[in-house]
Amino acid sequence: MNTHTNPPVRFDTKIAVLLREDLESWQRLNVTAFLVSGLGTELPEVIGEPYADGDDIPYLPMFRQPVLVFEGSKETLTAAHTRVLSRSLPRAVFTADLFATGNDRDNRAAVRAVPTDGLDVVGLAVYGPRNAVDKVLKGARMHP
Repeated sequence: MNTHTNPPVRFDTKIAVLLREDLESWQRLNVTAFLVSGLGTELPEVIGEPYADGDDIPYLPMFRQPVLVFEGSKETLTAAHTRVLSRSLPRAVFTADLFATGNDRDNRAAVRAVPTDGLDVVGLAVYGPRNAVDKVLKGARMHP
């Protein structure tokens, strides 16, 4: 793509994942994958067009914009969770309890069993207007 004739696309929305800083590497990857999977199912506008290679082999569509990954302390996650709920932004949550389950049914039951203010949030995905997402992520830093 020639960037001189096609200016870069700028998005007025943001897809962001916030991870707790004390997660192990495999947990960070697993949590990120689980969290973003929820956004595309409920928000079709975040999904781009299907891909095809030069031999016309088709591939699934992906997000139409980058996913930014952040990290923060347990306190940062708790505050972000409170802020995302108060702003009613589309979100996905991953709690520490989900590391002990092995399937979707048990995952949902583990989240359901804990009141909102008692959730041990280790990951949060959020989508919305850039400035609203930035406010939710206040205190977080880009993942290294």
